[in-house]
Amino acid sequence: MTKHSKRFRKDLSNKISDEPQELEQGVELLKSFDTAKFDQSVEIAIRLGIDPKQADQIVRGSLVLPNGIGKSQRVIVFAKGDLADAAQQAGADEVGQEELATKIKGGWLEFDVCIATPDMMGIVGPLGKVLGPRGLMPSPRAGTVTPEVAKIVQEYKAGKVEFRNDSSGIIHTLVGKLSFDSQQLVENIQAFLDLIVGMKPIAVKGTYLKSVSISATMSPGIRIVA
Repeated sequence: MTKHSKRFRKDLSNKISDEPQELEQGVELLKSFDTAKFDQSVEIAIRLGIDPKQADQIVRGSLVLPNGIGKSQRVIVFAKGDLADAAQQAGADEVGQEELATKIKGGWLEFDVCIATPDMMGIVGPLGKVLGPRGLMPSPRAGTVTPEVAKIVQEYKAGKVEFRNDSSGIIHTLVGKLSFDSQQLVENIQAFLDLIVGMKPIAVKGTYLKSVSISATMSPGIRIVA
């Protein structure tokens, strides 16, 4: 059983209501937990009324949040020639081919996003056992296998997030930092919610958004109106 700190338990008992909050009120409440000595990350968790075992009910995608995520993501790119140059100019932290694959096989994983051009998948494919479990494997569906490497690098540097429901039908993603002002957090969260609502699978019947909560690294979760 997880043992929470005395501060966490106090915050939980004094501030959290059993009723879902409107988004603006929920964000204000969340910011009242800003007592840690570091800039806490803010996440959203959405429980969906889907059957995760059905391929036609998977909810997956990506979004460039209006106000970014509060940190610069480390992006590497597998590309060659002009596309490698374009990725470098767009701000990629590292660009390479076989030598980059060898570095990763050797245990180097100091990056947040991996992008590859289609002609590099012969090199990247064997890295699946290393990158896959960490959610770093490039894929066409996620938009990280693409000839438009410069554009995708810029998007991730600007605050693009990827998401996919887990085996329980829940989506978790980062939506900013607690140091953001309230309006920035509201805009990011609302943009994400709007996208998820618009992605409702045709096969889903009944309630789609079952519950929504937001939390910071050192805070309890706060339910908001779905």
